[in-house]
Amino acid sequence: MTVTETTSYPLRFSLTPSPAARAEAEREEILADPGFGKHFTDHMVSIDWTTAAGWHDAQVIPYGPLMLDPAASVLHYAQEIFEGLKVYRHADGSLHTFRPEANARRLQRSAQRLALPELSVEDFIESLRRLVAVDGQWVPSAPETSLYIRPFMIANESFLGVRAAHKVGYYVIASPAGAYFAAGVAPVKIWLSTEYSRAGRGGTGAAKCGGNYASSLLPQVEAYENGCAQVLFLDAETGSHVDELGGMNIFFVHKDGHLSTPALTGTILEGITRQSIITLAKDRGLTVDETTITMDDWRDGIESGDITEVFACGTAAVITPISQLLGSEISIGNPDAPAGELTMSLRRELTDIQYGRTPDRHGWLTRLDA
Repeated sequence: MTVTETTSYPLRFSLTPSPAARAEAEREEILADPGFGKHFTDHMVSIDWTTAAGWHDAQVIPYGPLMLDPAASVLHYAQEIFEGLKVYRHADGSLHTFRPEANARRLQRSAQRLALPELSVEDFIESLRRLVAVDGQWVPSAPETSLYIRPFMIANESFLGVRAAHKVGYYVIASPAGAYFAAGVAPVKIWLSTEYSRAGRGGTGAAKCGGNYASSLLPQVEAYENGCAQVLFLDAETGSHVDELGGMNIFFVHKDGHLSTPALTGTILEGITRQSIITLAKDRGLTVDETTITMDDWRDGIESGDITEVFACGTAAVITPISQLLGSEISIGNPDAPAGELTMSLRRELTDIQYGRTPDRHGWLTRLDA
């Protein structure tokens, strides 16, 4: 098979075209109803790292299984991190992603916490460009659709011993995506986990690593069993402060128009959508309090009418209105409550920027197909 090589700075990427790339008809059938995380494009990015050589062997290769030794350290010590971002097709057909520099810097912070090597911001963004260059036709064009990009890094050295790995792989895969929740953009019920915590001080709560999500899966099952779409975690120290959902940050809208959201204390993921919402709200002249929010604050705020809207946010779901919080001994809100006006207004503004329907005044978009 022919392998072509192109040059980027500082890494050089080679391209090996997939011999099993899907035909246009099959691809279009998938794009008509992509779901979320069910289908993957024809290619992936692979970059190797060793303590001796640093980052090297940057490649775009056919999508397929990874070869891992049974002793690969990621399988035994969970030395792994990842990111999530989207590629949006604008009306003119151009392909853009949203704030990739922020994802790259967060990946670096996660790498520091998990004792993994840092990939430069430039190489991170170039890895996205290289994948989109060959799989750009996988970006859907229907409303509320995008190409979800998953960069991740794993320790793939074969050894048994508790130390940072000397051999690491960085990969990027992509999946055409529809709505994150089956019901689309509609208010959801969430479940309060009182038995389990997501993260504690000094832990990995601010890192985007698989272990944080693995620990959320059991309470997420509990949420599903109780008719809820997501699970909410409280702080590990007092069990009374709102932290975040299993995969999203949370905001409260007050009757005077100001917003509040749990402060970043090292146990909460520094969400890029979260920070973007704070910026857009402040652009409107709204106050945003990053502070401690207790369960009593939530309950009393709903009962008094001070809290008028609650929503969750993240890359996958963007902004999702929350109608009710349920728990083994708690019920806050109304399951039939409609989506809040400010919630949906902020969602429209954010998605209009992402899809190129309104000016990008903050320079958040990066074109990948130019």
